[in-house]
Amino acid sequence: MPDTPAIHVQDLTYRYGPLTAVDHISFAVGQGEILGFLGPNGAGKTTTLGMLTGQLRPQEGHALLLGMDITQHTAQIQSQIGVCFETTNLYEGMTAEENLRFFSRLFGVKNLDVAALIQRVGLDGRSRDRVESYSKGMKQRLMIARALVNQPRILFLDEPTEGLDPVSAEAIRRLILEEKQRGATIFLTTHDMLEADRLSDRVAFISQGRIVALDTPHNLKQQYGKRVVKAQVAGPEGRMEAREITLDTPETAGALQDLFNQEQVITIHSEEASLEDIFIQLTGQRLTK
Repeated sequence: MPDTPAIHVQDLTYRYGPLTAVDHISFAVGQGEILGFLGPNGAGKTTTLGMLTGQLRPQEGHALLLGMDITQHTAQIQSQIGVCFETTNLYEGMTAEENLRFFSRLFGVKNLDVAALIQRVGLDGRSRDRVESYSKGMKQRLMIARALVNQPRILFLDEPTEGLDPVSAEAIRRLILEEKQRGATIFLTTHDMLEADRLSDRVAFISQGRIVALDTPHNLKQQYGKRVVKAQVAGPEGRMEAREITLDTPETAGALQDLFNQEQVITIHSEEASLEDIFIQLTGQRLTK
């Protein structure tokens, strides 16, 4: 990871009246890293995103993007980032091509290959249709295409696959990984722990405006989770019964031996704690809506 992080946040704070939405959070995101920013609705994810993208001014602390303070170099930073919000804000009376050309002019991007960008997000064949005729998944893919117009060094994605069909969601996940491969840093806000686990190099858990954990998914599972073996065995009168054995303890080997010696095992598999299990353990809250 390069020495200078793409995003460096120190004591970032924002309040809405008496409510502290973001409470002195600090973290860094390396260049080319995907950080999953996980929390339920109201945890402070969107407010953090607003401060990092220059839409909200931090009331305390600071945020450096690409080595520059977002409050002092807002326009310069915004020219080098891409943002895709959960709420669609496209010009629906325009076609996909017109939307992308319009935003390319705003960014001062010349010679944008609109056709290639539209093909990349899977909208070729519909590029000259008005956006108002698009499905939610198509609109979301166009939103991401728009965020890529300026080949951003940092890409902010707010719940990019929320409510999408599996095909559209998978297309967006593929785009995210392609952008990482290109070298972009990606800040992914989500409440979907499976998506974060699949895509993120590291994840941050935010709850009630505070970061309660920040590490790789693997390390969090090793530190806070437990691995178990779950089995289905034949019980009395042919009924199926469940058995569970915790792995990685001195008693594990003996318990597994007893299971096979004393029970008729029908199915067996290992299972590790999910990010949601760990989030609940740390905060008492669920990630899902």
